[in-house]
Amino acid sequence: MLKKKQVQRKNDNFRQKLDHSIPGELLIHKDYQENISRIKGELGNSADLGIRELKIGPYQGALLFIDGLVDGKGINEFILETLMDKKVPIEEFDLFQFVLDQTVALGSVSTITNWNELFDKLLSGCSIILLNGCNKAISGETRGGETRSIAEPTQQLSIRGPKDAFTETLRTNTALIRRRIKSPNLWIESMKIGRVTQTDIAIMYVKGIADEEIVNEVKQRLNRIDIDAILDSGYVEQLIEEQTFTSFPTTYHTERPDVVSSQLLEGRIAIVADGSPFVLTVPAVFVQFFQAPDDYYSRFDLSTSVRMLRILAFFIALIGPSLYIAATTFHQEMIPTTLAIAIAAQRENVPFPAFVEALIMEVTFEILREAGLRLPRAVGQAVSIVGALVIGQAAVQASIVSPVMVIVVSITAIANFSTPVFAMAISARLLRFALMALAALVGFFGIMLGLIVMAIHLCSLRSFGVPYMSPVAPFSGENQQDVFIRYPIWALKYRPRHIARGNIVRTGENQKPAPPKHGNSHESDDTKGN
Repeated sequence: MLKKKQVQRKNDNFRQKLDHSIPGELLIHKDYQENISRIKGELGNSADLGIRELKIGPYQGALLFIDGLVDGKGINEFILETLMDKKVPIEEFDLFQFVLDQTVALGSVSTITNWNELFDKLLSGCSIILLNGCNKAISGETRGGETRSIAEPTQQLSIRGPKDAFTETLRTNTALIRRRIKSPNLWIESMKIGRVTQTDIAIMYVKGIADEEIVNEVKQRLNRIDIDAILDSGYVEQLIEEQTFTSFPTTYHTERPDVVSSQLLEGRIAIVADGSPFVLTVPAVFVQFFQAPDDYYSRFDLSTSVRMLRILAFFIALIGPSLYIAATTFHQEMIPTTLAIAIAAQRENVPFPAFVEALIMEVTFEILREAGLRLPRAVGQAVSIVGALVIGQAAVQASIVSPVMVIVVSITAIANFSTPVFAMAISARLLRFALMALAALVGFFGIMLGLIVMAIHLCSLRSFGVPYMSPVAPFSGENQQDVFIRYPIWALKYRPRHIARGNIVRTGENQKPAPPKHGNSHESDDTKGN
């Protein structure tokens, strides 16, 4: 108990040191050299702190920046050249106001009056100008440095649609969304989370469409976060979700700007974290994880058929091995006689029961899949393919597993890849093992019991107050247009009522395609000519 109190006291002292290491008093020293010394001391004489001494006429000053976080070309063109080329009046005048108004040729310039703001700006990529004799500083927006360029999505691929993806830069990500929604109602609110990292977080929503209660709930949950570091949006996701002990994702994350834009227009809220190429959207519902971007860029009949196939594949990935175990262990009478004889002949030399046989193959395949992800790209695919073929064939020849089990596991794995969102696909992978155990105990009755428990659990989940299974449970008739069957775009008249509780009308009247009312336009032109 005493040791626990000592650890807690050390943690409290460390937090106080973090909170008070940069005092909030005014820059009392008018001597800029004194201020530079203090900045060096606070940063531990860091090697990436750049300091450029300036001489503005008869006056002295300094330009400070963090190398790697700033645009060096912009500093030279818009700060250094303009400062050194300006002719400074000899008579008495306000040097600080002169530099602020007439010399710094940047789009965003601000005045800094305290140390907290100075370090915040400096470590965010801004340049700081200190002037001798002034107890204030000037901050110029010069953020830049090496960043990853916009590329194609690597996870959520689509055949048709935009090919750009988010990057690790916050402003680039918000700009990708702003390009698609050119409305003043798209609001962006910023905050910093993380006592050490001071990570920039942006909350995006469409004013008038998003529910104000959900927006306020998102802000409250983000403001409650008290942690040292936020290194990715995954940290935020784990800290704001309503229920931790569930395998189903209750927040949606994507790397596609078009997906985020469409969800914002449905009334959802986007959470963008600096340094992460994945953007969170809330609230999230179950059916949302089976909707792919291609569904809205193709005809409704094609999209509906592919979506139904996707849902079928999810259930195959969930209960495929369980059905095989239950049928071969307890319910042989449900298998056609010819097939039952063939399966029995194949399993004649296999020493393990069906459950152990399936468990060996499933665990082996999961190891191969994980190894394929972690190995270098040039080697990973070859190892996965060769490993699956060699291990599968060798296991069958060694009578460890039957050929039918290899087929069942292969179909299950392929079906699992058809789920558009990885977070939902991995949920099926985890629940598959529990259903396999239930099938080995009591057969089909165990599978049905597991599915009933899973359905009850899904209906009990909430995402920021929104039922996870909506609009299926609770049932909403007008919102069934984009659940299992995707209606034509012109027929999607309403936004999800359980999310966008204000402006729910999506399309205008008479949007259904129709031929011209007055016949063929060419015939009309010929008639007029005659």
